[in-house]
Amino acid sequence: MSRVYARHLRRTAVALAASALAATGLLATAPAAQAAPPTPVSASTARSYLGQLTVSAEGSSSGYSRDLFPHWSTQSGACNTREVVLKRDGSNVQQDSSCAAVSGSWFSPYDGATWSAASDVDIDHVVPLAEAWRSGANSWTTSKRQQFANDLTRPQLIAVTDNVNQAKGDQDPAEWLPSVTSYRCMYARMWVHTKYYWNLKVDSAEKSALQSILNGC
Repeated sequence: MSRVYARHLRRTAVALAASALAATGLLATAPAAQAAPPTPVSASTARSYLGQLTVSAEGSSSGYSRDLFPHWSTQSGACNTREVVLKRDGSNVQQDSSCAAVSGSWFSPYDGATWSAASDVDIDHVVPLAEAWRSGANSWTTSKRQQFANDLTRPQLIAVTDNVNQAKGDQDPAEWLPSVTSYRCMYARMWVHTKYYWNLKVDSAEKSALQSILNGC
């Protein structure tokens, strides 16, 4: 089955489910949450922050596991971090009684695509978990890594097209950037803001790439 056809079937199923739930009154609203992703620091502040980050050769991935960064944590009632971000970043999102998004639309700023099925959307860790591990999170407690992986306060989580997130993987800005060039300044600000808050290191190529982007903002 082609990916396009599979998505069509998923969207049809989601629309029918939403209609059925609306008819039975089982649609629920999300808990109070931010209306938009947290705004990162300005480009000038990001340049200042970048200059304060420790520059070091990237560490090893030895011992890394996503399980060492527990996610998605429960945020309120039945809603976990993923569902809160889906509600926050989407438009006209309706959720069922278990907080699953059953309808809505999501614009992915990385590639400019819009999706109408939550299954086509991933929640990206702007600074990937494996990248964080290699940049200093390997020495954190599991509790701190859990806080990082579910950080709704910094600009660390964003809803994007699933296969774009998968293509990004654990790459840093020297290796991967959003295809929408007009979003790269925002992405660099988000990246630096997150690394600065969490006191993570940068390698020299990563710093150079970020400097180049921020100097053009």
